[in-house]
Amino acid sequence: MSIADHDIITDRYFFPRPASVGDAQVVDVGEAQLACYFHDGGHDLTVVHFHGNGEVVADYIPGFANQLDQLGVNTFFAEYRGYGGSTGTPRLGAMLDDVGAIREAVGVPDEKLLVFGRSVGSIYAIEFAARFPEISGLIVESGIADVLERILLRASPQQMGTTLEAMTDEFENLFDHRKKLEAFDGPALFLHAEYDHLVDKSHAERNAEWTGSKTRLVIFEEGDHNSIFFVNRQRYLDELDRFFELVRAVGFT
Repeated sequence: MSIADHDIITDRYFFPRPASVGDAQVVDVGEAQLACYFHDGGHDLTVVHFHGNGEVVADYIPGFANQLDQLGVNTFFAEYRGYGGSTGTPRLGAMLDDVGAIREAVGVPDEKLLVFGRSVGSIYAIEFAARFPEISGLIVESGIADVLERILLRASPQQMGTTLEAMTDEFENLFDHRKKLEAFDGPALFLHAEYDHLVDKSHAERNAEWTGSKTRLVIFEEGDHNSIFFVNRQRYLDELDRFFELVRAVGFT
């Protein structure tokens, strides 16, 4: 088993909670059944959304789903193992492979597909963009540039019976965001709060620097990690709307 899937990381890093969602679209990933949700408004673009830690898909329905519907996009809300109505246990590394099953379940052509990751969801959104580089866009909010940096705040190599060198090698193999983002040539939008108390804005700056020329970095002066959307709601939605229009202009011409 990968160091990234160690029980200590699962117990200290993830905060799953149960919450059911009606009309769930179940995605089979072998070791678990993911209770996802597809909000289909019949639009030309579909966003695959990976939520933050301590959140569940049900938190985004119907509110955020309806708001994105009003911006003219469908939304597929991906759930994690052990979260919401899903079975299984969250595993940091193993869940990278869930991206493939989620992509297949969405059933939308790459040119009409975007991926959106918030906080820990940025790990899986960036993986999605790396595996499917022909998608039309990437959105990262309050995202993570260095995954190992975040994990070492809660678990030491010694506690997991390994070394920092071995852990560094494994995380570079699985979570090299620089390599993944440099390989993605589509439009990208990074949103972050100036005073994010959990994930420093330097993570957004690094991610944006590693991405291609069609990149926009927005740092909100108000709000923090968990209030960024609520405090900046209108500007946040305006940035998304602007990005969706850019994707249409770039991808549909």
